[in-house]
Formats: sequence, structure tokens, C-alpha cells
Amino acid sequence: MHDSLRIEPATLDDLPELVGLLHDLFSMEADFVPDQDKQERGLKLILEEPSRGRIFVLRNDHQIIGMINLLITISTAEGGFVLLLEDVVVHREHRGQGYGSKLLDRAIEFAKQKNFLRITLLTDRDNDASKRFYLDRGFVESDMIPLRMLFRD
Repeated sequence: MHDSLRIEPATLDDLPELVGLLHDLFSMEADFVPDQDKQERGLKLILEEPSRGRIFVLRNDHQIIGMINLLITISTAEGGFVLLLEDVVVHREHRGQGYGSKLLDRAIEFAKQKNFLRITLLTDRDNDASKRFYLDRGFVESDMIPLRMLFRD
């Protein structure tokens, strides 16, 4: 029997699985360290207030296979609402099957349906596979570079 795959908005009930996916993602990224409490707080802030963003999940009948996170903000350059694409991750046992593409396609569809003017994302500078993934799907490199100022507890 084949599980039915579907992409749908995440709910608060999905938090434990989403935190697990973020743990895997942040374990691979140089700039971040997994922290279950922080990831849970961040996810709740999005899930509890749809004006902040959307989290879409790809699931089968048994588990969440992947997620994509879209944060809503305003660009004065574009003169309207834009999206920051964050946290694209597919469960390690399901990678290489096109699920990341399905999630990204859903995010782009959402952006177009809701008349967002742009999607911006960050990817690791030395992750050529990730860069190629986005470039092959219509994203272009920016001449801008990210800078951060972190405030710790």
C-alpha cells in the first residue's frame, strides 16, 4: 500500500517532528548550533501568528518528510510584502527523491498566489549543491552579502 504524500500547512501538533528536522539541518550548517528549546520557540512564534509566516510540511500517512519555512516581511525597495525563505529540510532517509523541489514549488506557488514581490534566501557559501539547487529553479545570486549582529542571553 502506497502512502499518500501531501503538502500542507504545519500545525502546533507538528512541533516535535519539526524540531527534529531543524536539529538535522542546523547540525549541517556552519553558522548554527541545534538548540531544541530555541527551535521550538521560533517555530511556535510562526505557527501561532500567520502574519509572521508559513511553514509547509510534506507528509505521508506516518511522518513529516520535510518542511519549508517562509517568513513575511516588507521591502521598501520592492514597495510591498516579500518572503524570506528559511529552513528547507528533508528527512535524511528521504533525501534525493525530489521532495525538496516539491516543497520549493509549493513555496513559490504560495508566493505567487498571495502576490508577494520577491523571495530571498541564504545558503551556505561553500555549499555548491545547495546553490545549484536554487539557481536551477530560477533564483539568482545577489551582489549583497549577509552581515549579522547577534545578541545572546
